[in-house]
This record gives sequence, C-alpha cells and structure tokens, in this order.
Amino acid sequence: MLLRLEHQQNNPFNLKIFRFIRPECLKPSGCMVDIFNSILPFFIVVAIGYGSAKIDFLSVDAITSITKFVFYIALPCMLFRFSSDISIGELYDNQFFWAYICATFGIYLFTFGQALMRRIGSAEAAVEAQCASIGNVGFLGIPMLVLLIGEESVGPIIFFLALDLIIFGTLIVVTIKISQEGKLTGASLYKVVKGLIGNPMILSIFLGLIWGQFDLVMPIAIEECYILLSGAATPCALFVIGASLADKSAEKYVVAGGLSVLKLIVHPLLMAFFAIKVFKVDPYSAGIMIMLAAMPTAGNIYILAQHYGVAPKRVSATILISTTVSVITLSIIIALLNGVE
Repeated sequence: MLLRLEHQQNNPFNLKIFRFIRPECLKPSGCMVDIFNSILPFFIVVAIGYGSAKIDFLSVDAITSITKFVFYIALPCMLFRFSSDISIGELYDNQFFWAYICATFGIYLFTFGQALMRRIGSAEAAVEAQCASIGNVGFLGIPMLVLLIGEESVGPIIFFLALDLIIFGTLIVVTIKISQEGKLTGASLYKVVKGLIGNPMILSIFLGLIWGQFDLVMPIAIEECYILLSGAATPCALFVIGASLADKSAEKYVVAGGLSVLKLIVHPLLMAFFAIKVFKVDPYSAGIMIMLAAMPTAGNIYILAQHYGVAPKRVSATILISTTVSVITLSIIIALLNGVE
C-alpha cells in the first residue's frame, strides 16, 4: 500500500486522498483501463459461479453448502483474523459514524418515503429501502478492497460492516414484523436480538476485538488453520455470489433499476458529501466509505425477503442488475478517487 497523500485538482470529490489502489494493481499506466482490469477478475469469478449454476454443473444443495462454508467458517475466520489486530479504540471513529448514519439513513428514508407514495405497504417499503442502502460488503467489499488496497483498509471496512449488520439488519426485521403483526412482541424482539448475536460475522468481529484487546496468544497450529481457512473466503464468496444470481430474474425491472441507481450512484455520492464536506472524515477512511457505499445490493436481503414473503422478485432483480452494472460503476468511482483519467 502506498501511503502517499496527494491533492487531486481534477478529483470531483474534492478530496485530499491517498492513492488507494496498490501500485502493482495499476500496471502499466495507471489509467482507467487498469482500474477496470484490477476489478474485473473479481467479477470474472462471480461470472464463473453464475455459469456453473446456470448449466447445473453444481446442484442447488452444493451451492448452499458452499455458501454455508463461506458464511459460517471462511469469512468469520477472515474477520476474526483482521479484527484481532485492531484495538476497539482504533475501530470507532465519531466522524465516520455520523457520516455513515446520515448518508445511509438519508438513502433509506428517501427510498422508504418514495415507496409509501406508490401506496405499497411498509414492509415492502422497508425491503426496497434496504436494497438501496445496504451493499454487499461482507461477500464482495471485504475480499475486493483488502486485495486491492491492502490490510490497512480493514479497520474502516469492519466498522462499516458492523454498522450495516447491527443497525440496518435489525431495522428491516423490526419493520417487517411490525407491518405484518401490527406490533413488535417480546417473542419477536427476542428472535431479532438472538439472530443479531448469533450472526457469525458480528460474532467473529466481536471475538477478534476481545482477543486483540487482551493481547492473547493463539497456538501456532490454530492460527495457521484459521489463516488457511480465511484464504478460502475470497474466491468462495465471489463464486457463491455468482451462483446465487443464476436463479434470479429481471422482473420488476423498472423499480429494480431505480433501486440500483440509488445504490450504485446516489449512495456513494451522498456518502462523499457527508464524509468529506460535512463531517471531515479522515481522507483515507472517507475514500473507503465511498467505495463501500458503491457496492451492489447485499444478497442477504433476498434471504430475508423470501423468508417473510415480502417482494422477493423485486429484491432478486435489484441484486442481479446492481451486481452486473457495478463492474462499471465501481471502476469509475475507484478511478475518480484515485485521480485516474
């Protein structure tokens, strides 16, 4: 990672930024094409997963098993490994927190309000708002940015992911429950809290932070084991993203297209405004926030939508469209942040 602060006169974000992308990822000229080529391999793996599922090379049960491996084993090992090297004091940043809240809640409330104006229920409105505001940070953002930028990016990424999971992961379930049941019962609230505590991503981050806080020593064999497993997180996560897209359709494409525009373009622009102009977030963290805000719609929203029977086809189409288009939009946003023409 090249820790060099530069002022880019042609940077539309007007941000004194680091050259985020590692120099070896920008050969030979550091132009827009090289940014695109640095991102493209990640999406090629996604495409391989999509093709494998589409031609039935892997069964639904096999894809489900790989997804479980990533969600419950590989990705938690990666998150534990990274978070154990970060102190709790280093993780929290007040300006970062408020910039995230204002930008993400801004998109959420705008989308929620627009949905209600179309005279749909609050449960569907919450699902649409989630699609426009929560990106695929766990399965795509972490693997992509850690490899492109380096492990220096881990702190801001983990903080961003934790806020996504804790705040908005709770909000969508609570809103759907209230919409469907008329109120939030004690039993429903217990399930929400239990699901939050039992989320392997949140749990692994928490355990890693505690482990690092007390500076505990990991037995060498165990350490090598979770490092080995965390190495499988990136290719497997990208593969299952593609495989999960194979059974998704482009129905409700008008609404899904609008939600994709909000997620891929409006959200990162709003994040840039609050992080840079309003709360003056550290330039390095601000750049990472903008990139994470530009991630396509998170796949776990479809699982929730399908589970509660709330607009699963709309969510499916949004994930499909936003993931496909993001190879272009992410390239542009990362290039702009790096002052690349």
